[in-house]
Amino acid sequence: MESIIPKQVFKDIKLIISDVDGILTDGTIYLGNDGTEFKKFNVEDGAGSAYARMANIPIALISGRFSLCTLLRSKEMGIEHCYQGKLNKLDSYEKLKKIYNVSDNQIAYIGDGLIDIPVLEKVGLPCTVPDAHLKVKNISKYITQKKGGAGAFREIVELILINKGIYNEIYDKMRQKTYKV
Repeated sequence: MESIIPKQVFKDIKLIISDVDGILTDGTIYLGNDGTEFKKFNVEDGAGSAYARMANIPIALISGRFSLCTLLRSKEMGIEHCYQGKLNKLDSYEKLKKIYNVSDNQIAYIGDGLIDIPVLEKVGLPCTVPDAHLKVKNISKYITQKKGGAGAFREIVELILINKGIYNEIYDKMRQKTYKV
C-alpha cells in the first residue's frame, strides 16, 4: 500500500468519517415484499473499525439516507456517532469536529457520491472507491483498490496506520488479544 501522499497527512489524522452506501456496502439495497430492507456489509470493514479503535482513532458515519441496517451495523462496529437522513452532510461534519475537537486536516473522509463533495473538499485526507462518481475521484487524494462493500474501509484504515508507523503495533495487539474488540 504505497502512497504518494505525504506521511504527515496520515500522521495528522485523528478521526475517520465515512459515508455508508457505496463505501461500507456496494450500494445495493434489497427490499422484501413486506418492506424489510437488507444490506450486505463486509466483515473486513468491521475488522478495520477494530484496528482504528485499537489505535485510538474514532470512527463516525454520515449517510444521506436513513436505514435501520446502518444503525445496527454502526453499533456492531462500535461506532458512537452515526448521522443519517440528511443530504447536507456538512452540518453533521461540523458537529463531529466539535465533538472530537479536531480540525479539517485531522480528518479522513471516505465518500463516493456528489453529496460527499462538500465534506471531501474540507478534510485533510479525502478518500473514495474505484466506482465513485468521477467528480469525487478527481478531488480525492486516495482511491482504494477495493470496491465499496468489499473491504475498502479497512484498506483506508490500514493505509493510515501504516503511514502513521503504528500498523505493526496494532497487529501485535490484535495477535496477543490484549485489546477487546
